Amino acid sequence: MKTINNQIETIARIDRLIRMQATGTPEALASRLGISKTTLYRTLNVMKDLNAPITYEHDLKSFVYEKAVGFRFGFYVDSGLVSGTKY
Repeated sequence: MKTINNQIETIARIDRLIRMQATGTPEALASRLGISKTTLYRTLNVMKDLNAPITYEHDLKSFVYEKAVGFRFGFYVDSGLVSGTKY
């Protein structure tokens, strides 16, 4: 279970840095996160599979979102569900 938590935490950190347009180069970002460049690209591809519109902006030397998006992962209370409903 720790692995999945680490992956979610890494995605959340990347998301925050992208929003600030402060990822730096792929090499710098991988180093900052303590992961390999290969793992970074694998994680970015997972984010893209989840519909994150990520691109690299050479002038900014940062990954950016092509349009405004939000990232949230976890459980939340859905007021539309009936209490005690079993699936």
